[in-house]
Formats: sequence, structure tokens, C-alpha cells
Amino acid sequence: MTDNKIKNRRKKLLLLVKNVNKKRKKQAKKIDILCNDFITAQRNFIGKLNTISFKADFCESIVAIAKLDNLLYAAGKFVQNEFEDANVSFFIRKTNSFELHLSQSDQPITMQDQQLENCFTNEVVESICKANKICSIENLFEFGLQANPSALGKISAATIPLGRQGTSIGFMLLYHLGENNFTKEDLNNLSAITPALSKAITNCKALADLQIQK
Repeated sequence: MTDNKIKNRRKKLLLLVKNVNKKRKKQAKKIDILCNDFITAQRNFIGKLNTISFKADFCESIVAIAKLDNLLYAAGKFVQNEFEDANVSFFIRKTNSFELHLSQSDQPITMQDQQLENCFTNEVVESICKANKICSIENLFEFGLQANPSALGKISAATIPLGRQGTSIGFMLLYHLGENNFTKEDLNNLSAITPALSKAITNCKALADLQIQK
């Protein structure tokens, strides 16, 4: 066998090996993509199941509560049990003002009793309600929240809107000390319970109005 024939065979063999490697890499890449898609889909599915479970447990915790103070106390306690290091409060709109409810108390409180909450003016509350979206601490400062950084320290916060039939009735405030912001899953879970909570708030207020009329 001549040297040329040997060289040609080597070239063909190297080309064959090269092509096989290319196909193997392409196939491995496709398998990786399929595996990643499957893992992502599985995570999304588990996340949705967790949200459904969170919502069901929440609805069970507030069922049959007819008084607004007790309702918001129970709702705040439920959320606080899920976020152990967080403070939970509710700002409920009234005519030209608002009521503040905390998970630590089943009664409305005065603005002097809290630290972050007492930074919320009527104007800030109205701006948050009109925004009708989840707001971060940065959004709150944009709305005019006045806070002393040395007093509050590093804080992570979010407001979750409460509404009924397109009308804002207030919002939930969740915050804790530290730079770890609430995750997307956390906010999704909280957003999932607000329709039921908003309906319950509206029903409690309607029942209270009926009792006043009597």
C-alpha cells in the first residue's frame, strides 16, 4: 500500500471521527435542552401547586370571620407564620384617610406605635393604592415615603395591592430587616391570596355598615 493511500485513509478516518463527534455534541446539546426544559417545567408545576396549597390554607384560616379587625389579625398571623422574620400590616382606605392594622394586634393602631408604618402619610398611601401593583421599597421612596435611614437601617419591603372589582381598598405591607428581598415566589403566593382577602374585607365592611344602620 502506497503512502498516498495510507494518508487518504487517515484523512477519511479523521473526517469520519470529526463528523461523529460533531453529531454527538449536537445530540448531547439537544438532550441538555430537553432536560433543562423538563426541570423548568417541573419547578413551575411544583411552584403552582405550592401557591394553590398556600391559597387554600389561607382561605381556611379566615373562613367565617365576620369582623374586620379579627379578619386582618388572622390574615396577618397567617402571613407572618409563613414569613417568620417579617412584619405584616394592612392599610385600609377610608374617606380621606386610612386605617392601619397589624398582625400583632386585633385592633387598629395609631401611627405613633410603629417605626416603618408611621412613615406612611395619606399621600403615600393614596399613591400606592393608585399604582395598584406590587411595590418595592424603592417605589415607596418614589411615592414620597420619608424615612430616616439610620433609624430604619437596611430594610426590604413590599406592598401587595388589595382591590375589589377594580377599586383599590388598600394594601398589605410586608417588610423585614436585611438586604434579602422577597422572592418572586413569595410575592406570587401573596398575590394569590389577595382576591379572597379583598372580598372578605369588603364583606366585613358591608356587614358593619348594616349593623350601624340597624
